[in-house]
Amino acid sequence: MRTSAFLYPWDVNGDPEAASRTAALGVRQVTLASAYHSTRAATPRHPRHRIVTASHAAVLYPVDEARWQGSALRPYPAGDWAPGDAYGEAAATLAGAGLDVHTWVVLAHNSRMGEDHPSTSVVNAYGDRYPWAPCVAQPATRAYLADLAAEAAVRPGAAGTELESLGWYGLAHLHAHDKIGGVALGDAGQYLMSLCFCAACGHGYGSQGLDAEELAAAVRGALEPVWRGAPSDGGWTGVEKLLGAETAGATRMWRDGVARSLQEEVVSAVRAAAPAGFQVLLHADPVSYHCGANAGADPRHILSVADGVVVPCTAGAGPLTPFAEAVEAGARGRVLAANFTVVSGMGGRPETLAADVAHAVGLGATELRLYHAGLASERDLERVREVLARLG
Repeated sequence: MRTSAFLYPWDVNGDPEAASRTAALGVRQVTLASAYHSTRAATPRHPRHRIVTASHAAVLYPVDEARWQGSALRPYPAGDWAPGDAYGEAAATLAGAGLDVHTWVVLAHNSRMGEDHPSTSVVNAYGDRYPWAPCVAQPATRAYLADLAAEAAVRPGAAGTELESLGWYGLAHLHAHDKIGGVALGDAGQYLMSLCFCAACGHGYGSQGLDAEELAAAVRGALEPVWRGAPSDGGWTGVEKLLGAETAGATRMWRDGVARSLQEEVVSAVRAAAPAGFQVLLHADPVSYHCGANAGADPRHILSVADGVVVPCTAGAGPLTPFAEAVEAGARGRVLAANFTVVSGMGGRPETLAADVAHAVGLGATELRLYHAGLASERDLERVREVLARLG
């Protein structure tokens, strides 16, 4: 079973042992970040640093200036956390250790773009902007994401890519020092707080027979009891209860269509730039109205577009099942990669990895992803090595 570990370029560059240490885990592949959001990351074994602060979303390689000439929206270069062609340097080092390298591209998650171009951001029903969340209904944003994906995914030597946050981003995001957990919004409240009311989305709601101002007022009214402490759980049924089934369904029709067409456009852009045989996977959630890094996607649709999906399984492998059913229904040969956090300090469970992997395989997983070889302690990595050695 093919297994890949996630890494950042700064985990590798400047550490002469990083590539061999990664190969010794028993993985065949590394999924290496080429475009990434702002973060603060530990590097527990690096000989020169322990904490890396990436202050804004950036590409980790030199851009093709001809591609971006005249574009209002364009990628930001990295600072001293990933200077020059940091991605290319790390990729060459990893390949030299016998590892296949695939790119890891973060798309609709960019606080810097939201700060510099506020009109690109999701706007909630209260008029609050989410600078970390570009509205994927806006034509300029969609064009930017397609160009970014094509460039950041198809780096020299890469055999494939994994596209993260290729869909709607919403409220649920660890933004700076987050202090939004005082009210339990639940799945339904999160959806309502993630609905966008920019001009493009206003037109979109109109195409579904909704008036945007009336919809925003309805959302605010539906959320008022939630802010006072009323529960808002129950998944989609909870959304329908808060907003009304017909109105809720119309919002979802608009948003699902936007996400589906964006996924089609971006994957097509990557394929047009890539050599034959280049693998394109999407980090995905099988519930299409969900927002975030694992973009909500219709399983049958996305497996007809991409070569497969990477599915979060740390909290349980259940999300694999809808994708496995889509494979059985006709998407034969698609990759179903079960993604496990193996960093115990970030909620991972490396001590149960063997059982968790067995469960995922039983549900249809064809590959494994390990998040994150650069962040994990040596103790966590030792457990990973033991499990992968048993798997052969």
